[in-house]
Amino acid sequence: MGTSDNWRKSSYSGGGDGNNCVEIATAPTHAAIRDSKAPAYGTLTFTTGPFSLFVQALSDPEIMTNPCSH
Repeated sequence: MGTSDNWRKSSYSGGGDGNNCVEIATAPTHAAIRDSKAPAYGTLTFTTGPFSLFVQALSDPEIMTNPCSH
């Protein structure tokens, strides 16, 4: 996946240097995430469908407060 020039940090990276976060890179068919403090340690890559569902679940308060009921 050609994402090396496409990495960006979350807007929730925190104060200071903003290194307390993950970075994401997207392509038409995949999304990759990595630790912003240690980007050389590796990445996790997902196809866009499951990754989109994961991101939606994070913003659903019901899933986040009671994940076993889903």
